[in-house]
Order: sequence, then structure tokens, then C-alpha cells
Amino acid sequence: MAKQAVKRRLIDLFIFLFVLGGTTAICLLLARIDNDNNPFAMAMYILAVALIARFTSGYLWGILASLVGTFCVNYIFTIPFWTFNVTYPGYPLTIVVMLIVSLLISALTTQIKKQEQLRLEAEREKIRANLLRAVAHDLRTPLAAILGSATVLQTEDMPEHDRQELAGGIRKDAEWLIRVTENLLTVTHVLQDGGTVKKQEEVLEEIIGSAVTKYRRTAGALPVLVDRMEDILVVPMDAVLIEQVLLNLFDNVSAHAKDADRIWLHIEKDEQFVHLSVEDNGADLPESHIAAFLSDTGTASRHEKHSMTDAVRNMGIGLSVCRSIIRAHGGEMQSEKSILHGGVKISFDLPLDEEKDND
Repeated sequence: MAKQAVKRRLIDLFIFLFVLGGTTAICLLLARIDNDNNPFAMAMYILAVALIARFTSGYLWGILASLVGTFCVNYIFTIPFWTFNVTYPGYPLTIVVMLIVSLLISALTTQIKKQEQLRLEAEREKIRANLLRAVAHDLRTPLAAILGSATVLQTEDMPEHDRQELAGGIRKDAEWLIRVTENLLTVTHVLQDGGTVKKQEEVLEEIIGSAVTKYRRTAGALPVLVDRMEDILVVPMDAVLIEQVLLNLFDNVSAHAKDADRIWLHIEKDEQFVHLSVEDNGADLPESHIAAFLSDTGTASRHEKHSMTDAVRNMGIGLSVCRSIIRAHGGEMQSEKSILHGGVKISFDLPLDEEKDND
């Protein structure tokens, strides 16, 4: 935390010096063209104050910029030049007005940033609440199944086949609980970091290959057909998180896409984003229900009649985590009907430029 605070202060100092230095240079250049008391200087420095207040943290830098800007207008760009003088007719009032306007802009800009921060905090709290509801709903069924199966194994004699079937069910439920736990830890990590992730340039094909390989090891895995990429795509990302997004989307198809027998992963690229979509050829569903997969409740399942019961284990937690991860990368996730394959299409995009992350 201390290192981050020092880094933030250094960035703020750089912005402060860069904006004021640039403003002064521009005003000096304009003064060479028209040096008649330089009426443009005041407006230029007020703009500089607004920029500094917008891109720095807290009130200090904006207020300091107001004072420095006021001094520069007086000392450099007001007759007599390069002299601090408040005797020029009407000038004291002008200086006071400029200082007040600059301070107000700084204060308002800082307040807007605080309101934006509060809005982001509210969104994170909403995600936490949705995850809590999803956990309470989704964990109850596998835990009850494990308890029931373990009780039967301890208290009853049964054929070996039935015993193995119960043991297999316990293992399947335990594996599902592990995945849910990993998802919860992931989204908690993202939320604690303020909705941001640490990205490095990764070869997209390698991340996809790793996710597909891990998915094929799970029970009930379907064939995954991946678009062949002509060029090597290097994308800024947290490789572990994006791999988990793909695994969650593949698992979602396996668990809930009725009658689906394969999965497609399509990849497209434009100047700003790489677009990925996981699609299946499962049973047809209403458009309204498909759109609800990524609703804020985080509990949508592919079987509408079971969506609010314990009969089907939802992938709500997984989809909610996926959307949180993609948003933390600066992208967005959508769900819609697959035009190509007839089932469901869940797509997301990743910025190719790291600076687009969470603007």
C-alpha cells in the first residue's frame, strides 16, 4: 500500500508539472504572436487547473495549480511583464475571480471523482450481494447430496456397483464445489483490487489451448472446435483469469446445454479488441431467457423451469465471475442466440491496448 501511495503521488506530480509546463509554453508561444496583455492566459490556466484536478487524486494538486496559475498570469503575462504587480486597474478583482473560479473547478472535479468512486463501490457491493445469493442457492444441493450419499454408504449394505455410483457422485459434487470455491476466490481477488487486474502480454492461442486441454479432462466434456488463427495474437491479460473464464463457459455448456454435442470457440479481431464467443448447438431457448444468463441476479440457468429451484445446479456463480473478470480487463460480456449453431452464444471482448483497461 505504501509503495502504491508513493507511486500515485509521483504520477500526480508528473501530471501537475507536465500540464502547467505545457500551458506555460503554449502561452509563451501565443504571447509572441499577440503580446497585448495576453488575455488568453487566464483561460488557458483555468483549463490547466481543470485538467490537473481531473487526473490527479485529492484536492491538493488542483488547489496548488490554482495558486501557481494565478501567479503565472500575474508575473509572466500581465503588464508589466515578469513583475508581480497588483496595481494594474481592475487587476486585483480579476486575480480574485480567477482564483475563485479555479478553486471551484478543482473542488467540483474532485467531488465528481469521489462520486464516481462511490458508484464503483456500490457496484462491487452489488456483485458481492449477488454472489452471496448465488452461493446460498448453489452450494445447498451438492452439500446435501454429499451428506446423503455418505450417510447411505456408512449405514447400508449395497452391491458394489451401487456403492461405486454413490462414491462417483460424491467425487463429482466435490469437484464442482472446488470449482465454485475457486470462482469465489477469483472474484474476491478482483474486487479487493478495486476491479482491476494485473495484465501481461500473452499469446492468446496458448491460453485457449491450455483451457481446452483442462476442460477435456473433466467428466462429460464435449468436443471443442476452435477457429484457426492466421496470425499470432498477443493480448494484454491475466492469463490465469482468462483461462478460468473459458473453463467456466465450457463447463456451462456441458452442464446446461440440452442436447448439445459440441462447442465452438470463434475468434475475431479488429483494431481495438479481440472478440471471443463460446457457442453450442443445444436446444432452442427463448431470446428473453438467453439474455437473462448474465443478469445481475447471477442465478440464471439454461433450464427455465428449474431456474429458481435446487433441481439444477446453476452456473450463475461462474457466469457472474466471468463477467466480473472481463469487465476488470476493460471488456464486456454478452449472451444471445447462436445464429451459426442454433444454441447459445456467450461472447466477450478483450482490449488489445492495455491503456483501455478500466478507463
